[in-house]
Amino acid sequence: MPGSPQSRTGRPPVQRAVGRPPTPGSRHENPALRLYLRLRRAWDRPLTAYYLIFGGSALITVLGLVMVYSASQITALQLSLPGSYFFRKQALAALIGAGLLVAAMRMPVKLHRALAYPILAGAVFLMILVQVPGIGVAVNGNQNWISLGGSFQIQPSEFGKLALVLWGADLLARKQDKKLLTQWKHMLVPLVPAAFMLLGLIMIGGDMGTAIILTAILFGLLWLAGAPTRLFAGVLSIAALLGFILIKTSPNRMARLGCLGATDPGPGDACWQAVHGIYALASGGLFGSGLGASVEKWGQLPEAHTDFIFAVTGEELGLAGTLSVLALFAALGYAGIRVAGRTEDPFVRYAAGGVTTWITAQAVINIGAVLGLLPIAGVPLPLFSYGGSALLPTMFAIGLLIAFARDEPGARAALALRQPRFGRKRGTRGSGTKRGPRSWNTMRRRASAARSSGER
Repeated sequence: MPGSPQSRTGRPPVQRAVGRPPTPGSRHENPALRLYLRLRRAWDRPLTAYYLIFGGSALITVLGLVMVYSASQITALQLSLPGSYFFRKQALAALIGAGLLVAAMRMPVKLHRALAYPILAGAVFLMILVQVPGIGVAVNGNQNWISLGGSFQIQPSEFGKLALVLWGADLLARKQDKKLLTQWKHMLVPLVPAAFMLLGLIMIGGDMGTAIILTAILFGLLWLAGAPTRLFAGVLSIAALLGFILIKTSPNRMARLGCLGATDPGPGDACWQAVHGIYALASGGLFGSGLGASVEKWGQLPEAHTDFIFAVTGEELGLAGTLSVLALFAALGYAGIRVAGRTEDPFVRYAAGGVTTWITAQAVINIGAVLGLLPIAGVPLPLFSYGGSALLPTMFAIGLLIAFARDEPGARAALALRQPRFGRKRGTRGSGTKRGPRSWNTMRRRASAARSSGER
């Protein structure tokens, strides 16, 4: 055309695109904002909670096995036992707990609800047996154990935590379905009396640490049920008053309360354990003295492989190791809150919230005691400290969280659309033929995604 510019080839030149403003992913964007957006998209993925719960709990358990082996060697040798004695027992408990985790992960929600009453009845029966002379065993002044023969013992109060979570979640879910939670008497009865019964059985044996965890679970369930502020404050005031009386009437508990922030063992070495826990953390530095190189575990720090294993972790792995443990527990707590907040099933919400309250509260109490910020309550670090009685119900509870995370609508759809690793026919790769049909197990997972949230 006349008047139109021509290129050397005789064709009209290509028109350039009109300049557009930079998009959120362009190079003009702030790198910090771009990183924030990527992290936010990663957090919002359907399987984020599933991976956090499964991966976080697995890492905590494996790291706990390593630290139990390191922290318990000297104690075992002092008792004329093989150096790996406590590690082997913990590894056996972890293996059994892994089976319980897989079983809980594969159970349907209806079966979880059906197990609530049998687990509660069994826990109450075992806690009553603890007080029977000749059956109950006292450890460190607390009679909360039952001997199973040989060196194996069981602490029924640990299973009481799981019982309260499942039974309380089922009870509140049934009452919510019947629109009864708007009345305070239905919110409190029979949940609070049953919880106080469990607390009474535990306190008869003198284990106040486990009683504190059970109280935290009760408050978590009431909070999720939407308890009014006045009602919540009233129950909290009664619990605080009972706790004050129990502490005031016990010289041992008063001595533990007096060791808050102590930097010297004091007269009679009353604060020996608390002070040497601080010594272990202080000598660890940034990256620690090395795995197995702890000095405090050589008889200076009592309960180095149980209640104060976090102190040995800080001494051997340093600040980096302790922060890693804290990050894993924080990720586990976040994932549990996310599962409880995104579900529409009331039982799943109460159970997930109760398990999350249980694990996070116990971790905070244990780590706070090691840091000298809270009184020493004698509770283990979940999934980390030595003790099969604490590990087994905790791993079953983790299996509950994994099952609930898998049951989210977005997570079920994402799992159903996964490509099978061995789902292709042999000989199709690189032969130029079309990809074979998906295997039957993938189609079965797709079909299961269309089921209701209450079925698996």
